[in-house]
Amino acid sequence: MDGSRREFLKAAGLTVLGTAGASTLVALSREPGGVVAHGAAAAGKRWAMVVDLPRLYETGAAEKCVAACHRVHNVPAFPSAKDEIKWIWTEEYEKAFGDEENEYLARVHRHQPVLVLCNHCDNPPCVRVCPTQATWRREQDGIVMMDWHRCIGCRYCVVACPYGSRSFNWRDPRPAIAEVLPDFPTRMRGVVEKCTFCEERLVRGQLPACVEACEQGEILFGDLEDESSEVRRVLAERFSIRRKPTLGTRPQVYYIV
Repeated sequence: MDGSRREFLKAAGLTVLGTAGASTLVALSREPGGVVAHGAAAAGKRWAMVVDLPRLYETGAAEKCVAACHRVHNVPAFPSAKDEIKWIWTEEYEKAFGDEENEYLARVHRHQPVLVLCNHCDNPPCVRVCPTQATWRREQDGIVMMDWHRCIGCRYCVVACPYGSRSFNWRDPRPAIAEVLPDFPTRMRGVVEKCTFCEERLVRGQLPACVEACEQGEILFGDLEDESSEVRRVLAERFSIRRKPTLGTRPQVYYIV
C-alpha cells in the first residue's frame, strides 16, 4: 500500500461495508435537507480536492480521469453536445479561470486542459435555490449531494451554479450508457446530476475514481480539517488558486499552478 493510500484511509477512518456493491444512496438515512451516514463517514471532516496542473499537463491524464469517473457513475455519452451529461470534464485554462484575465499568461498554461467539476462549495448557491431539497450540503463533510428522487427538474440549481457543474437529462440517459455498472444507480429523464466527490466510494474506504485514475498524483484528495493530511501540506507549500473565489461560494477544489 503506497503512502497516499495509507494516509487517505487513516484520515477517513472508514471501514469496508459488508454489503459489497450496495450503493451509498441506499445506505443513508434521509432527513429533510440532509442525510445521516452510517458508520465513520458521519465524522466531522472537510473533504477537498487539489489538482496539480503542471503535473496534469505533463502526464496528459485528464481524459483518463474523466473516463474513470463517467464509467463508475454510469454517465451517458450522447453524440450531440446539447444533450451532454458531465460530472468532470476539461476546459482550457483561459476559460476555466476567465475571471483572471491576463494577456501575459505563462506559456505553460496557454490552451491547456484543466479538469473542472462541482466545487462542493461551503456556500453553495445551488442549495439555496432548490425548492425540494433535492440538493443539499452535508454538514459532516461538506459534500454537496443530489437526491434524484426529489429532483423535479426545475433547473434552478443549473442556473445558480456559477461553474456550470450541473447537467440536465433532456433525454433518457440509459440507452446512451455503454456498459451499465450495477454498483451505482442510473438516472432518468428530467433530473439534474453532478459530481458527488464519489461519496459512495468514500464510505467503502476508496478514493474518488478520478483520483484513483491519476496514478502520478495529478489529483490529491483529503481532509482539510486534518493538519497532517497531504492536501493541507501541499496547499501550505505551493501556490494554489480556486475558480471564481470572489463570488463568495468558497469552492473546495484547489488548483496548483
